[in-house]
Formats: sequence, C-alpha cells, structure tokens
Amino acid sequence: MSQFTITSALRPLAVAVTVFGTMMLTSGYAAGEDLPGKGVTVKPMYNGIAEELFESYMVKLGLEDLGYTVEEPAQSQVAVAHVAVANGDADYYTPHWYPLHTAFANQAGGDDAKAHRVGTLAKNSIQGYSIDKATVDKYGIKSIDQLKDPKIAKLFDIDGDGKADLYGCEPGWGCERIIEHQLDAYGLRDTVTHNQGEYFALIADAIERVKEGKPVLYYGWTPTWINGILRHGENVSWLTVPFTALPEEQAGADTTVPGIGNLGFTVNTHHVFANTAFLEKNPVANKWFEQVQIPIEDIDSENLLIHKGEKSNDDIRRHAEDWKKAHLDEWNKWIAQAKLAGK
Repeated sequence: MSQFTITSALRPLAVAVTVFGTMMLTSGYAAGEDLPGKGVTVKPMYNGIAEELFESYMVKLGLEDLGYTVEEPAQSQVAVAHVAVANGDADYYTPHWYPLHTAFANQAGGDDAKAHRVGTLAKNSIQGYSIDKATVDKYGIKSIDQLKDPKIAKLFDIDGDGKADLYGCEPGWGCERIIEHQLDAYGLRDTVTHNQGEYFALIADAIERVKEGKPVLYYGWTPTWINGILRHGENVSWLTVPFTALPEEQAGADTTVPGIGNLGFTVNTHHVFANTAFLEKNPVANKWFEQVQIPIEDIDSENLLIHKGEKSNDDIRRHAEDWKKAHLDEWNKWIAQAKLAGK
C-alpha cells in the first residue's frame, strides 16, 4: 500500500520528517559544493490542468535539489508543448502520456534527434467509458456496442434528441481522437453524441446526475479525483468494447485490463518528454528524469485534494513537498544516483 495520502492525517508526519529532511539535505545531498545543476536555468511546460501539475512539481523539486534554477511550468496545449520541446523553446514537458500522446510527439518531429520521452513518472493509467451502476444492474449493459440499440441509447439522452449523450474528451488532449475513431468503428454515430468542452465542467454535471440516480455515460481515466466520487464497482461501472479499434499510430496495442476486460484504450504510462540537446548537456537532469516515479494511487489522492479546494499552484507544490518528505529515503537515493551521472 502506498504511504502517500495528503490528508490531515499526513500533516503531523510531514511536520515530523521536516526536521529529518533538513538534516539530510544539509549533511550532503543538497550541500552547496555538490550542486551539479548550479548556473543552469530550466524551462518546463505542462498542459495547464491543475490535476497534472503535481507530477510537474515533483520533477521540478528534484531538479532544484540538484542545483538547477527551474522556472514555473509554462501552460500550453499538449500539441504545442511537444513542438516547443522539440524546437528547444522549452526543455521538457510533463506528463507525456504514452501511447496517448504519440501522435503529438511524431508531429513535433519528436524522434531521438530532437526530443523523446524519458523515465516513467507513473504506471498503469487506464481510460475508458463508464456508466452508472444502477443502469447496468437494471438493463444489463456491459459493452459500449449495446448503445447501437436506439432504446438503450435513449436511456442516456439528456437533450431530448433520442441519442445517448457521452460526456467526452476535451479537444486537444488526444483522447478525443480515439473516441471519434471508435464511434465510427463501433457503429455508434447514429445513436451517440460525443459532447466536448471543458472536461471538468462537463463531468461535474455527470457527477450530479449519478447522485440523483439518473443514467450517465462518460469517458474517464486514472489517475483523477473523479474516481474518489464515481467509484467503479460502487456507483459506476466500466464498459468494455467489442474489439480494439485505435488510430493508426496506436494500431496493434493491447487494450485489455486484467480483472476488467477490453476497455478500448491502451494502458498508459506517464513520462518526461525532453529536448534531446538539453539531455545531452545535462546528464544529471536526464538521470533524475529516469529515477523519479510516483504511484498512481498517490496521484489520485493528490487530485482529490485539488477537487476539495487545494488547487492553487502553491497548494499543489506543497502537495509535492509533502510527498517528498514522506518518501525522503527513496528521494535521496534518486538524487544521489542523478549526481553520479555528472561525475
């Protein structure tokens, strides 16, 4: 079980380890004479979503411990960020989802010559379609292709046009390409409407509908705070797909999740997407990117704090600092390994 849940229960632990952490940091790992990144300014980017800033700050804190001056992560659309990194206008982007963001990397010319993914920030990030469990139990809906039946689709009609309303993916994230591809592949165009917009505004409405006992069809993923409210197996259920259908760059990928079934989306890993020239000039930073890793459950827990109101940049950086303090032995080993790369 992961040690990290940033709740009031963790605050005393965070305070307790602060003294220990200070001793460690002043006794060697971050000593002024051993800062290989000193004098180097680093420019990170992220997609502007508060729920993904936690991973960006985790990476930033480690670089700072190594002596780098790290600017605040600049906000950008996912596709634009990949281009910026490949062109050298930014040094790295987090988190790059693989394989979800493969097309963005390819379009940016993100081969090893310009930029590439490094390390693994998080594993086992799954995506898929879900509906409320009450409708599952009443109508026996288990697979997305059952919505080809107009009578089944109409259960999820919100705007009165007779078609199911899918709370879908925000444009520019990458998941919208998969959903659009699958609506055609599964023959759902005539019975399902893919509603797109600001995702977290849309999903707030979906959550209220579930609470009111109304049928809901939505796209979702892990990690996110939503899973702390819409709990699979309790008030919502995953829908499987009849077969795997993905855009060309993901063709042949395995979309089956053990214990759940074929969700239609590849299980993703999260990475740092970094400029190759930057990595070559900064082997210490490259090694840090290879080391740092966060359990997916911990990202879920942090995201729930954001949902509860701790959503400022200062709040999210504090969440990252709390995680670091709670895992200081492991953190210091990562820092030590990164420093060795510079010798």
